[in-house]
Amino acid sequence: MQWVKELAVRYRNSQIKASIKVNTEQLCYNWMLGRDIVEKNVEQRWGESVITQLSKDLRNELPGVQGLSKSNIYYCKKFYLLYRDAASIFQQPVGKNVEVEVSRQYTGIFEIPWGHHCVIMDKVKGDIHKALFYVKETLENGWSRAVLLNWMDTDLYERQGKALTNFRRLLPAPESDLAQEITKDPYSFAFARITGAYNESILKEALLKNISKFLIELGTGFAYVGKEYRLQIGEVENFIDLLFYNLKLRCYVVVEVKVQKFDSRDIGQLGTYVAAVNHILREEGKDNPTIGLLICKSKDNTLAQYALESSSQPLGISEYELEKFYPEKIEGTIPTIAEIEATLNMNSHQ
Repeated sequence: MQWVKELAVRYRNSQIKASIKVNTEQLCYNWMLGRDIVEKNVEQRWGESVITQLSKDLRNELPGVQGLSKSNIYYCKKFYLLYRDAASIFQQPVGKNVEVEVSRQYTGIFEIPWGHHCVIMDKVKGDIHKALFYVKETLENGWSRAVLLNWMDTDLYERQGKALTNFRRLLPAPESDLAQEITKDPYSFAFARITGAYNESILKEALLKNISKFLIELGTGFAYVGKEYRLQIGEVENFIDLLFYNLKLRCYVVVEVKVQKFDSRDIGQLGTYVAAVNHILREEGKDNPTIGLLICKSKDNTLAQYALESSSQPLGISEYELEKFYPEKIEGTIPTIAEIEATLNMNSHQ
């Protein structure tokens, strides 16, 4: 079959370039193979068995080459079908040349390993927005395939950026969008391994005993500052549950953990702590305005939204769960002391 020979030549040409861009070229090949199957109506014209025969023919033409199995060819088809409409999402002009289209239109899609894509395709069920989310997160965080799978099992896409907040009202763009993006709802505290009765003290101790996993769940860029952080407000001694610094936002993040259902009075306490951190810890011109995050056992969304509207401080409200999978430690996710100092020094010179 002439088409099989063309595919074999195309593969060999892609292998010549593979020494420079192994992953991108392989994914381009898979993309074009999937495109050909769809646009040539291969299965409709020759029947479903044609994919089995195509796999045999390609392996005969390219002996020893991996990735030409029947199942992998079907993944190539799914790959093309999933992302072929991505141009409309990115709102970029379509390139005339396929390789230009692949490398420019779908930046990011062709930068993660094929094995990651197979995991994503199996899990997202054709949802391109969900797929693109995991592609972006994989690129930004350097996730292994196992870590990607674990995050998908925790429904990260459904949780990311979902906290109830007043950020858009109180923070300037684009800081408000970035602040929203770092939130989750609910947070997964399965790593705390709490199975019996517990109170706030027990929960916070469990979170801090697993500080690495806690920071990973909070998200990239969070650095731990302190627990029961003391603030002298006037003549009253106050203690913040948990205090963090976020390198992406360049601001302090006050976290209060409540093991009960949300109460509107919690907002007053959290707002006071945020204002106090701005006055006592924040350095003008170096740190952005402090934000607060209340993580509670449950909440009435209407009551929570009304409470947020009453506050003049940028706050968010989320729930937590104790029974979810959690990802393994990701190298580079938790900021090092050197990274924190470098960021703070950079801010001081701006």
